Amino acid sequence: MKYLNEFRDSKLVHGVIDEIARAVSQHWVIMEICGGQTHSIIKYGLDQLLPGGIELVHGPGCPVCVTSLEMIDKALAIASQPEVIFTSYGDMLRVPGSLGDLFSVRASGKDVRVVYSPLDALKIAQDNPDKQVVFFAIGFETTAPANAMCVLHAQKLGLKNFCLLVSQVRVPPAMHAILGSGSNRVQGFLAAGHVCTVMGYWEYVPIARQYKVPIVVTGFEPVDILQGILFVIRELEQKTYEVENAYPRVVNYAGNQPAQKIIAQVFVECDQKWRGIGCIPKSGWRLKPELEDYDAEVRFQVREINPTESPLCISGHILQGLKRPYECPAFADQCNPEHPLGATMVSSEGACAAYYRYGRSP
Repeated sequence: MKYLNEFRDSKLVHGVIDEIARAVSQHWVIMEICGGQTHSIIKYGLDQLLPGGIELVHGPGCPVCVTSLEMIDKALAIASQPEVIFTSYGDMLRVPGSLGDLFSVRASGKDVRVVYSPLDALKIAQDNPDKQVVFFAIGFETTAPANAMCVLHAQKLGLKNFCLLVSQVRVPPAMHAILGSGSNRVQGFLAAGHVCTVMGYWEYVPIARQYKVPIVVTGFEPVDILQGILFVIRELEQKTYEVENAYPRVVNYAGNQPAQKIIAQVFVECDQKWRGIGCIPKSGWRLKPELEDYDAEVRFQVREINPTESPLCISGHILQGLKRPYECPAFADQCNPEHPLGATMVSSEGACAAYYRYGRSP
């Protein structure tokens, strides 16, 4: 249990909190960019242990939550076709589209399957040569290398009945969008350790300098997160705006270079729609034109879809750190895990799901 129990040690936790209390002298707003960090913060009540001058807000770091409604509707359209085996991670099956979700498509008799890696989907394609197998390739930079390798492996195997519905998103452009907004309140960031394991943190340096915000790479355990907050507070108090690594046991500056090369081999940057937020320039990856044989949008001709979002859902405000889940009038009533109106109530990393699960209210 090394690197687990010791990073949940209550004495260490309270020691770091005491350091934070000594360091802070005014009100600061810090955003954790990752939904996994949000769940740790709410689960362990870290935000309630912090001094009153520190406000934590939740960012758009949940890949399920930010997958656009348009992309969900495309998934529903493809999965509804009789010759298709549609494969996806389990969280995505509950995400509501305009007219249902993937669970409802499966309940209607279509072949929708939960997989645990893109290689599972490849194996299904090999075992079912008479079917078109589609893998819903969602995620931040963490999932991109495996999804890219999946395409290269399918190409090597000569599989003609396999393709990806791609919804890959990138963290740095989202940070630009938040910081560049006229309604922005964020003064410092906790960056996601798993994303930085793949990409390093070199992309964050110009963001910190341009917007004068400290950015600290952190892990997911209580001590990790609190150390990240301490580093951010010290920078804010001293008016220094650097990128620091509070997760050195896992992350280095350059990241995983072979993984980055594989991503560049398969994907190209593109403008991407984020659910509840809108289109963010250069915030996604799509398959390169020479690999469009593996692009489900091309194969099934689903490029033009006009989605309809629930008028009650305020997930966009939640994902930008402007509101908290309990400020939504539908929270825990019209919107709950059994009947979600938005993806933030469905995903295991969604802020609304965290607040609901741990009974957090004003």
